Amino acid sequence: MGKDNNPRRVAENEAMAKSRMLRTSPQKLNLVAAMIRGKPVNKALTDLTFSKKRIAGDVKKCLQSAIANAENNHGLDVDELVVAEAWVGKNLVMKRGRPRARGRFGRILKPFSELTIKVRQVEEQA
Repeated sequence: MGKDNNPRRVAENEAMAKSRMLRTSPQKLNLVAAMIRGKPVNKALTDLTFSKKRIAGDVKKCLQSAIANAENNHGLDVDELVVAEAWVGKNLVMKRGRPRARGRFGRILKPFSELTIKVRQVEEQA
């Protein structure tokens, strides 16, 4: 007599994970997201591990979450996963400031971003 299950937001061979409130600008985060788009997940994890970008650790955590979702929630094979999509969105911007010369006020913007990673299982061509 209960409600029906919600339909899946992703296809049967996909899984996704989302990170919100990442303390970096969307432009900087998109550089790291572009680095992993379209790559197999083990290569993407290696690239993020050895990246010099500060935010790469948070992107790696989100990617590991997407991999775990694929394996545990959707029963996908981890060895055949590819980063299908990785997109970045804006979040809030904290406005701070400091006093400047002649009574003026220098604005300091502290932007936040959000990241969504979608992994897809593809059969390897032999």
